[in-house]
Amino acid sequence: MSMFRRQGDRYVATFALDEVRVLRKVASEVVGLLTDGFDHGDPVVGRLFPEVYPDDAAGSAEFRRYTEGDLKTAKIDQAGAILAALPDGEAGGEVRLDAEAAEAWLRALNDARLAMGVRLEIKDGTDLGEELDDAVAEDPTSSRVFQLSVYAYLGYLQESLLNALID
Repeated sequence: MSMFRRQGDRYVATFALDEVRVLRKVASEVVGLLTDGFDHGDPVVGRLFPEVYPDDAAGSAEFRRYTEGDLKTAKIDQAGAILAALPDGEAGGEVRLDAEAAEAWLRALNDARLAMGVRLEIKDGTDLGEELDDAVAEDPTSSRVFQLSVYAYLGYLQESLLNALID
């Protein structure tokens, strides 16, 4: 697995081809969710754009009217930062991020994990290792095993980048 490390003023990780493919797919899905698939009735959209005033629907709608466009654009740009930094073609390779791109990656990884967490029904108290073990025991070739693995990988990647930033 890749691990971010600090090299001067850059944050560097080397990704295998499969990792590049997964990150490209995840970031593209976030962009798709925020553009073509944007639906306030979708629980993922609700998680990424929570009600600011849960007890005041009119106040929340007013706040959303003024802020949602900019927030959505920022989230799309952050996912785009992942896509822009990944190696091109059919190979893995090195990713080198400056501080601004690293922070965009952190926010984009967080958005992706939030979205996946909703779809996978992961709650605050969920033991991810136990979830993965149960899914493997049920059917090791299931899409749930793959999705839980990607979710765990994104968390690992997010943590390694955060640690590189604070070192």
